[in-house]
Amino acid sequence: MRAGLYIHFPFCLKKCLYCDFNSTAWSGDQLDGYVELLLREMELRQELLPEAVQAPTLYFGGGTPSLMTPELVGRLIEQASLRFGVEQGAEITLEANPGTLTPERLAGYRAAGVNRLSLGIQSFDDRLLQRLGRVHTAAEALAAFGQARRAGFDNISIDLMHSLPGQSLDEWRAALGQGIALAPEHVSAYALSIEEGTPFEGLHQRGELQLPGEEEGARMFETTGELLTGAGYLHYEISNFARPGRLSRHNQSYWSRQSYLGFGSGAHSFWNPDGLGRRWNNAADLDGYRAAIDARHLPERDEVLLSLEDAVAESFFLGLRVLTGMELAPLKARFGEDALADQLAEVERLLQAGLLVADGERIRLAGSSVIIANSIFSRFL
Repeated sequence: MRAGLYIHFPFCLKKCLYCDFNSTAWSGDQLDGYVELLLREMELRQELLPEAVQAPTLYFGGGTPSLMTPELVGRLIEQASLRFGVEQGAEITLEANPGTLTPERLAGYRAAGVNRLSLGIQSFDDRLLQRLGRVHTAAEALAAFGQARRAGFDNISIDLMHSLPGQSLDEWRAALGQGIALAPEHVSAYALSIEEGTPFEGLHQRGELQLPGEEEGARMFETTGELLTGAGYLHYEISNFARPGRLSRHNQSYWSRQSYLGFGSGAHSFWNPDGLGRRWNNAADLDGYRAAIDARHLPERDEVLLSLEDAVAESFFLGLRVLTGMELAPLKARFGEDALADQLAEVERLLQAGLLVADGERIRLAGSSVIIANSIFSRFL
């Protein structure tokens, strides 16, 4: 069974004001203990898997995984390889905050086996970085990118955010220009969203966030595609752009409903040997996660066994996220054409409306409808 691996590291130097991910401020004495829990969870998972796994990808997400030393990252890669058969040439990604990196640490990650770096730059404007609550400066971001190149990383992704408080279209255009000048292999460029329970939600409700208007936000989205595709990047998913051959292999597994196993507090998993699949997440609170591992139980919560209807709906709204489109023939072969009747009728309506386009049995979002993709996806739920 081929399955990607995801390792969640929930600690940050401090929590960003917009972030609703499962993360918490780091106290400095939790690293070794948490890594030991991850290793024990890997052991438990291997013992209970119904079949052996071969992993084409391994992704360290967070939180801020770059708070881990290269030695700890190396231990996790080694154990993942022993227990789950990380393939030769597997994509091994580490998310990193520029404020946590040094040349020595980057060289250590590369020596440990990390071959893809995802830098959370977000902005090249110190004013905006401070507003977001980020711990790094623009100068540190630029320095970290150069240091990563010198450490041997030839596959670097950068994250950039638009529609930030007080950000103008010209400022976003300048940020994209700076990002393009770095020549990363991959760019994730997405709009700020105000998430429930975050400090930004409270500020927004009190009218203390001066966010760009809807029209300006739409223009920022359009400008993103114009500049990045003009610079030779393939716009392959709503918010993701890549050089040819540098698409995120790990994220592609999510959108194509391939199996992946998540480790760590709050990590999500999907096991799909039958075309339908099972989803679950780990206990999000560290105490609950630790208690389960100490009792030699997997920390699984919120298990969902997907029905045929669920699997079909997921296949459409995840498959259409990929802008190169999705093939209908494999879905008909897997689920049967009768099971797709409602979705195929919706596809026909969207084709007639010009929101989807078809090339034989392949369908994709029309270029003009990418900006309203979420409303289109909801039609398949």
